[in-house]
Amino acid sequence: MTRYPCEEEVLGKIRPTPEERTYVRTMGERLIEAVEASGVAKAMMVGSVARDTFVRGDRDLDVFMLFDPALSREELQEQGLALAHRVAEEFGATWREKYAEHPYVNATINSLDIDLVPCYAVPSATEIKSAVDRTPFHTRYILSHIANYADDVLLLKQFAKAGGVYGSDHMTEGFSGYLCELLTIYYGGFHALIEAAARWRPGETIDIEGHGKKQFEDPLVVIDPVDPERNVAAALSLSRMFEFAELARGYLAEPSMAFFCRQPSPPLTRDVFARLLSARGTHLFTLTLKTPDYTPDTVVPQLRKSAESIRELLERSGFPANRIDVCMGAERSMLLFELMAGTVPVMRRHIGPPVWSRENAEKFLAKYVREEVFAGPYIEDGRYVVELPRTFTRAVDLLRSRDLFSVALGKHVRRSMKQGWTVNTGAECWDEEFAGFLSGFLERSSPLARIKRLTGK
Repeated sequence: MTRYPCEEEVLGKIRPTPEERTYVRTMGERLIEAVEASGVAKAMMVGSVARDTFVRGDRDLDVFMLFDPALSREELQEQGLALAHRVAEEFGATWREKYAEHPYVNATINSLDIDLVPCYAVPSATEIKSAVDRTPFHTRYILSHIANYADDVLLLKQFAKAGGVYGSDHMTEGFSGYLCELLTIYYGGFHALIEAAARWRPGETIDIEGHGKKQFEDPLVVIDPVDPERNVAAALSLSRMFEFAELARGYLAEPSMAFFCRQPSPPLTRDVFARLLSARGTHLFTLTLKTPDYTPDTVVPQLRKSAESIRELLERSGFPANRIDVCMGAERSMLLFELMAGTVPVMRRHIGPPVWSRENAEKFLAKYVREEVFAGPYIEDGRYVVELPRTFTRAVDLLRSRDLFSVALGKHVRRSMKQGWTVNTGAECWDEEFAGFLSGFLERSSPLARIKRLTGK
């Protein structure tokens, strides 16, 4: 396979060394032996290490402990955690319990970040009892189809990471490692995938095994080859999909190392942030709250839902938004609103029904003739219009009010906000804890635009 010179250079930097492969695999095999010596569970390595598609320096190792499906969830949790604790302690590891669909143990052993995850040894991925039960089938499928594509997957992962579109977490909404592997297999390598991605349109559907029957509405649909009811690309947003397509077009036009290397941009200083904000002439507001004590997979969607509901409330109240965003921090989370107006007149126009819609028109008239109004109801172009006083003339007052609880906030966000929240405006929105997030918001650009600016091309 012919590769561009920049690709060979990238592979020389990211392909695991033989020593690294041997070290990680040996550790995985020792952990498997320790699990199986218990006599209560089988074990297997899963993820990119097991599939030989991990990037040099990645120190993550996932070992799944497969238990009898006859166990109840409670028994799986109890026996799985007990075994994981015992194995971690056998290796002298520091460990802690973490939570996904059910608890597992995260341990640090000889500088490796190791997850010991209990799951059910189900006979097929269509009979899973929990989401993690599917993962061993993913590993087996990739191992049987990856053939000579390991380097192609490494290139794709590095390409996506540098482009800011790698990761299926809710903050990124990008490409998972498993999705990268399936796309590489389906298209037959990195180059073929890049050429296809440059032509993608919303609703692109890939079904490697030709067994999908369920209809999906996602931007990219990749039917899981081990579970026809699942879209592997469900976490991928329309924006990330087409940032990738844009990168593919740029790379095909002019391949270079710039597409594989992303230099982190230093965050803005407080003074530069204030100057840029002033130049925009918009009105920035931040709402900060205590981060709910749940995983990002739970909290981030609720932050997005809450921000969108508040945006709709702001716009109904006369404060149109340019952009909004959210950020989940360890202790605090932030909702960010950039508005086109921070204040509005006391008076607002409220347009009612056409007079010929008799029942609705009479209800409208009856309601507003009894209320205090600036003018109206009057008829304009056949419809009733009334000029009413606003409750809030400043966006900051609305954001600080309990009216926020009248909209559809995420459950855990609502609970957190009931303990209190803080609203800042303009340059006072600057917060060192969120410096990178705030800087990225003001300096937002597409991945290819960023590369072109950096390279001057």
